[in-house]
Amino acid sequence: MSGTSAAPVTDYTLTVDPSGRGPSIDDSMYGIFYEDINRAADGGLYAELVQNRSFEYDRADNASYTPLTSWATATAGSAAAEVVDDDGRLGERNRRYLRVALDGPDAGVRLTNSGYNSGVAVQAGQRYDFSVWARTDRAAGTPLTVSLDDASGALAEPLDVKVESDRWTRYTGTLTASRTSTEGRLTVSAGGSGTLRLDMVSLFPENTYKNRPNGMREDLARKIAALKPGFLRFPGGCLVNTGSHEAYEAPDWERSRSYQWKDTIGPVEERATNANFWGYNQSYGLGYYEYFQFAEDIGAMPVPVVPALVTGCGQNRATDDPELLRRHIQDTLDLIEFANGPRTSTWGAKRAAMGHPKPFGLTHLAVGNEENLPDEFLARFTQFRDAIEERYPDITVISNSGPDDTGAVFDRAWELNRAAGVAMVDEHYYNNPSWFLENNDRYDSYDREGPKVFLGEYASRDNRFRNALAEAAFMTGLERNADIVKMASYAPLLANEDYVQWQPDMIWFDNHRSWGSANYEMQKLFMNNVGDRVVPSEASGTPAAEAGITGAVGLSTWATSASYDDVSVTSAHGRTLLRDDFSGTDSQWTRAAGRGSWQIQDGAFVQSDTTAEDTMVTAGDPRWQNYDLRVRATKKSGREGFLVAFGVKDTGNYYWWNLGGWGNTRSAVEQAEHGAKNVVIEDGTTITTGQEYDLRVQIRGRQVTLFLDGKEWGSFTDKPAEPFRQVVTYDQARGELVVKVVNAQDAAARTRVDLGRRTDVPPVARLTTLAGDPDAVNTASATPISPQRSVLRGVDNTFSHTFPPNSVTFMRIKTRTPGS
Repeated sequence: MSGTSAAPVTDYTLTVDPSGRGPSIDDSMYGIFYEDINRAADGGLYAELVQNRSFEYDRADNASYTPLTSWATATAGSAAAEVVDDDGRLGERNRRYLRVALDGPDAGVRLTNSGYNSGVAVQAGQRYDFSVWARTDRAAGTPLTVSLDDASGALAEPLDVKVESDRWTRYTGTLTASRTSTEGRLTVSAGGSGTLRLDMVSLFPENTYKNRPNGMREDLARKIAALKPGFLRFPGGCLVNTGSHEAYEAPDWERSRSYQWKDTIGPVEERATNANFWGYNQSYGLGYYEYFQFAEDIGAMPVPVVPALVTGCGQNRATDDPELLRRHIQDTLDLIEFANGPRTSTWGAKRAAMGHPKPFGLTHLAVGNEENLPDEFLARFTQFRDAIEERYPDITVISNSGPDDTGAVFDRAWELNRAAGVAMVDEHYYNNPSWFLENNDRYDSYDREGPKVFLGEYASRDNRFRNALAEAAFMTGLERNADIVKMASYAPLLANEDYVQWQPDMIWFDNHRSWGSANYEMQKLFMNNVGDRVVPSEASGTPAAEAGITGAVGLSTWATSASYDDVSVTSAHGRTLLRDDFSGTDSQWTRAAGRGSWQIQDGAFVQSDTTAEDTMVTAGDPRWQNYDLRVRATKKSGREGFLVAFGVKDTGNYYWWNLGGWGNTRSAVEQAEHGAKNVVIEDGTTITTGQEYDLRVQIRGRQVTLFLDGKEWGSFTDKPAEPFRQVVTYDQARGELVVKVVNAQDAAARTRVDLGRRTDVPPVARLTTLAGDPDAVNTASATPISPQRSVLRGVDNTFSHTFPPNSVTFMRIKTRTPGS
């Protein structure tokens, strides 16, 4: 014997009924959600290489910005260069430009742009189209020299351009890279005399996706297209329903405005710029026309999202101006005409003039995004829907249910959506891996006669393989409920590694590389192997690893000073596990360095720092279960209330009762996993400063009941995380069963598969497997999580296969059955 222990194995059975018929799966089942977050557009999917090309950056968009952000100017002689906004501007929506005063033969200016990330990235042999809008008052014209260099020297032969008119004119040329660099700089030089004006300085690769002018960065677009998405939801997200909803007015051009589609079409130099909700300036070079065209290029159904005049994402305001509402409704009707109208219509003609005379074929449109005011939102949503259905009855108008998977806003929004007969509701949630493993059955109980579900944004909170595995387990439940869940998209789609506002993200990139996360590989596997209908199947479950919630206890605060007293933990059988009245020392408690200021004061345990967040101290044994925790708590000062923790495994994995959280606006039980938290239950309880509260938490197995001042505050049952999940679909075109098995645990899953005695199958099946370390992360330099293809032999009506630990396996089996 070797002396090494065998790898753990768990036994399962998987029974499939190929002759049975589950729900049909729409071609739009899985798609992509695009939002300009993490620099997804400028410096990302939009292929422009020059940053701040029209000098529109402003402190209104980002405190660090100036109109010359990403530009360096060097002058010689008496030359001077400054960004101005006057009557000499290029246009009312492109107001700032660079004015250069050249006062003699020795005068000169060098204007250098640093691009994104480390610089302007170019590839040897590739062609790059330069353009600039310019004018000069010098009768003989003003020559420009355009060069591309890095620290090692020239990257291309310089380009000579002569500005010949005092009217704004677009001048163009092409630079061919002589070598590859990621740290290039584009420089425009001028000399002589007179006044030179420059705007819209651009360097654009000719090699865009499908060679579209003003198009998409090829490697990013290719990765998106490889997903074979059924739909493209755009342009957001929070940037849709935040900011001012007012129309564009020249005096107010610096105001932060909600994303409005009419700002984003027409000639690029005439489009507006805007402050992005995510903290940076966004050009509208990538606009609604380009979104529609990209959806068409990748075979996806376009799903635009328009503002409902109720802000979300923490702003929570409703606009009551009836004229403003009327305008936005009309703008939405005009959008549908832009997408679908004949070239003889007003807005169809604008689409045709941009190069697409054929309609785009819009069928779905969403109004609003993550509004926290459900009553106000639905009142306005129904006005949008009524107007759309009157003129375009074939358009499906999508509502939403707020920013979370549960809670008062979610419940009220669904109540209103059902009462209003809404066709489809957009749900959003970002949760821990355990939530996805525990909620595979989420849609099993949804009303089959009610609104359909568009799961427009979801993700497990990291890009580790364990997160992708949890999402995969959840996705088997989405497919099983394909009659309810009609569309689903992971979010966000893109992240530039040097400009991150949110993570996890599906595809990561810098200025010259891109790589798919483990989540991307998982999404691609599902999206490329959907099938046409669900085949009934059933799998045995995994023996529970724990009988219930297990862990120590804790006390904490968040930007608040609070005192705690008379802490006791008693077992279900009445045995005292912990008692502390703080009449002595705090030796029973463990604190992490730098987490608040805890000390015993007047016989209580007090945290006094009102700026410290998450100050948790812990006591007890992580193996405790089936106990009652009691404590008296008093808020002394600060923004919130107090936090009482239970089931504490460590300072990143626990439950806590958050009373007076979120600025003392509500209370909830949250489950933390590796530091990230999900809301389990919540209500509107707030905490009064100076009032003492009696708190009791009762844990019995997986059942938790919470008492506030002797009255039951709430209860919940902790669901077991099931790591073994499956769904089976049928691919009509290939005549194949697609058996999809998730094994999100460290043990291999030895599985007996029963296809039924009447099933005619060949002895060979094709496998595609994702497997690896659950903590593995794909990076620019290494992709440990990537699909492995193999062949399984010995397939029959019944056969056995061992699914690797921490894996997802797609098994394709040719079959001819009575139900096929």
